[in-house]
Amino acid sequence: MTCLECNVELGYVDHKNSMDSLGIELCHQHRTRMEKLNNQNGTPIEAIQLYYGLKEVGVSAMLEWWDGKKSIDIAISRVKLNIIVDCEYHMMTHEQAINDLEEAMHSFKNGFTTIRIPHVLIKHYLKETVHNIIGIMEGLRANIKAI
Repeated sequence: MTCLECNVELGYVDHKNSMDSLGIELCHQHRTRMEKLNNQNGTPIEAIQLYYGLKEVGVSAMLEWWDGKKSIDIAISRVKLNIIVDCEYHMMTHEQAINDLEEAMHSFKNGFTTIRIPHVLIKHYLKETVHNIIGIMEGLRANIKAI
C-alpha cells in the first residue's frame, strides 16, 4: 500500500482514512489536498478517482484545469481532451442543454474535445472508463497528426 501520488508507504490508518473518504490510496498530505479540492471547488470524488486511474496507466492529465471560461474536471492537453464528470444528470432542461452545447462550442473553437462521463460509470467501472478514454486519446492523436 503506497500513495498513488508520491509512492510513500501507507500505514493502516492513512490507508483506511483515504479509502473511506476518496476511495483511493493517498498519504495524509495528498488526501488532505484532494479533500480540500473537493470541498472548495466541488471537484467530484469520481473525478479524483479517474485522475489517479489515468495517472496509474501513464496518462499525463491535469485536475481542475481552467479553460478560460470555466473549470474543467480533467484536461489532457497533449490530445486536447477535456473531461467533465457529470454528477447531476436528472431530467435535462432546455437551459442545461443549451449551456452544455455552448460549452462544447467554446471548447471546439479552442481546438478541444469535451466529453461528459457520468459519475456512476467511474464509480463502478473505473478500469473500463480509463481504457475507453485511452481509446479516445488514440483517436484524437491520430487526427492531430493528420492535420
